[in-house]
Amino acid sequence: MAEQRNMILAVTGAGGTRMAHHVLAALEADEGVGHVDLLVSSCGRKLVAHEFGGAEDRDMVQAVLGRESGKVTAWDADDWAAPHTSGSHAVWGMLVVPCSLGTMSRVAQGHSDSLIERAADVCLKQRRPLVLCVRDTPFNLIHLRNMTQVTEAGAVVYPMIPSFYTLPETVEQMYEQFTARLMDFVGLGQQAGAGV
Repeated sequence: MAEQRNMILAVTGAGGTRMAHHVLAALEADEGVGHVDLLVSSCGRKLVAHEFGGAEDRDMVQAVLGRESGKVTAWDADDWAAPHTSGSHAVWGMLVVPCSLGTMSRVAQGHSDSLIERAADVCLKQRRPLVLCVRDTPFNLIHLRNMTQVTEAGAVVYPMIPSFYTLPETVEQMYEQFTARLMDFVGLGQQAGAGV
């Protein structure tokens, strides 16, 4: 078996935090993933509370995953002493699901307002994979230029756009199909290499 990857999953203040649930569940279940660090922004907490119900200040692993997990650790997005601020912290890469356009803008400009942007910046400077699943539309020229800038810096902009060729009949199937495609893209999951 290949060496396990430690991953960062960030959840920011864009609607669609239910997709983060599916991605976190897939990462947690994947034998190729050793550990997942979950970073949720303050606006992300508000949206998790709105989309899942419950209080903003509850445990984010429980809120996003729906249960406790020894494989997932939640970090305060304002914790500047967290290990993610340093390139010496060994992670394979980072997924931001959903990624607000404000977060993408700050990453594009190298401006860190929280642990999320700093962890993304560290991934870029260490040449580690950074995948930003933006969830807003339509895009204005500033958004498009920021997408170009983060792409040139080494990130991947991976919009939360469902596929329709599989003829999904439920929103849940759209979540599952997007998650499978994302996991395949980063070389994880049962569908890895299957060209989902």
